[in-house]
Amino acid sequence: MPENTVTTALAPMEPADVAAAFAYIQAWHARDIDTAGAVADDIGPEKLFRLLLDVAARVFIPITAEDDHDGEPCAHSFLAAALGRLLLELACHGVCLASSRGIADTITRFTENILTDDHGDVADVLRQLEAAGMKQAMETHPAHRTTA
Repeated sequence: MPENTVTTALAPMEPADVAAAFAYIQAWHARDIDTAGAVADDIGPEKLFRLLLDVAARVFIPITAEDDHDGEPCAHSFLAAALGRLLLELACHGVCLASSRGIADTITRFTENILTDDHGDVADVLRQLEAAGMKQAMETHPAHRTTA
């Protein structure tokens, strides 16, 4: 299988990139079009698209690839991993998802339908995902840490 965004190991994102991507996702989720537009303008459309794909990979793949069968792969874990790869491929190449808005919508819908109980607080889960991404980024890029 050729390497692509699905099979390549994910390198941690830069802290500023995590913050920017989630600022856009959270603004889009809140339907705050002005803020989403301002973030998109600051980042630039091509970079925003790449950042959102990075976030999508970090949201879809680990969640769908989880396995609960005493650490051994089972039929369901392969199916879940395939779903994660499919979602990421759609985000990378799909006609309807080939935009920052489409990817942000897909991330928020996935969060709502898969990561929350009874379609719970999506904004809270997005904040948790951002915090996890920021933690990984800060551990990998210690030069970006600030002192209190």
